Amino acid sequence: MLIILFAIVAFASSGATSSEAPSFTGIWQVNLEKSTLRGRPVKRLLVKIEHKEPKIVQEIIVSYANGDEESMTFRFETTGKESKNAMGSATALTKAHWEGSELVIESTLKAGERELHFRDHWSLSSDAQTLTMAHRDDDLAGQISVLEKAPPSAAEKFE
Repeated sequence: MLIILFAIVAFASSGATSSEAPSFTGIWQVNLEKSTLRGRPVKRLLVKIEHKEPKIVQEIIVSYANGDEESMTFRFETTGKESKNAMGSATALTKAHWEGSELVIESTLKAGERELHFRDHWSLSSDAQTLTMAHRDDDLAGQISVLEKAPPSAAEKFE
């Protein structure tokens, strides 16, 4: 569960100015065929992002294959300032920064005696219809979440 959510979560800023930064605002749904997810089997994953540079609010709804559903909200800034977000009984510490038009989100989370490190790379397609979240070099290396703009009806899940 934490692994799936961290595929979607983390944030900070340094390379791009706000006029160059893409906007991740929208409601997104994971394309399971194009994604490589770790953890519990997911049936549906919706993400609502409100991005008003430098602030990002991310709401996540995960529907698992066994019928369970979970929702979480995360708040971050792209200024490099550390943010804290609750994940169950744990707290994630997150910093994010821009590398060109890509947002790099670095988070740590202590799970029992182990400290997990996540480095999530967010990029938006040129037509702004696909958001890719890739873990290249962290504890989730190889996980890629490909999210596509969701139909307007998906907004009802967040009300």
